[in-house]
Amino acid sequence: IRQAGESALCLGMRFNAGHALNYFNVQPVARLAGIRELHIGHAIISRAVFVGLREAVREMKRLMREAQAQLPAAQ
Repeated sequence: IRQAGESALCLGMRFNAGHALNYFNVQPVARLAGIRELHIGHAIISRAVFVGLREAVREMKRLMREAQAQLPAAQ
C-alpha cells in the first residue's frame, strides 16, 4: 500500500484508501505518509449496531487522530 501511495503521489494523484478497513487495522493505514482520505463506512455502521452511530464515529476518529499524530510534522 505504501509503494502504491508513493507512486500515486509522484504522479500527482491523491492517495486514498478503503475497503476492508476496520477498528483493528485502520491505524497503520492512516499513518501512511500522504494519505488523504480513508473510506471506512461498513466498519463504522457495523460497530454502531452495538454502541450507536455517534460513539462508533468517535472511536474511529480517535484511532485515526492517534495514527496521524505519529507522523512527522511535514506530513
